[in-house]
Amino acid sequence: MISLSDSQKIGMGLTGFGVFFLFFGMILFFDKALLAIGNILFVVGLAFVIGLERTFRFFFQKHKMKATSFFLGGVFVVLIGWPIVGVVLEFYGFFLLFRGFFPVVVGFIRRIPVLGYLLNLPFISGYVDKMSESNNMV
Repeated sequence: MISLSDSQKIGMGLTGFGVFFLFFGMILFFDKALLAIGNILFVVGLAFVIGLERTFRFFFQKHKMKATSFFLGGVFVVLIGWPIVGVVLEFYGFFLLFRGFFPVVVGFIRRIPVLGYLLNLPFISGYVDKMSESNNMV
């Protein structure tokens, strides 16, 4: 069992609510308010989970500046009122920022009974393997 500090527990809750609001905002035809709340909660929750200094170091590394600019630019575009364009920018930035974590996530999902079976199907397995290959470490 992993022990979490109180601020990390709060951060997990904020991040979870952020993901929920982002998902709910997309289901409701890209509702600007829900997407904005989800973005703010997600970023603040991430800062609570890993700490403010580590968050800044993660986002503002020299080799991640393109990804950070797309992600935070997408958050800004959503906040000013263009939700579809902002979400597209955010997804691209999110993919660039966290692509080093994808092989770990795919390996974890493959150990889950039903999801692992689905990822090991012949026509899905090749695509997932290709997507999870990453030479860039986080």
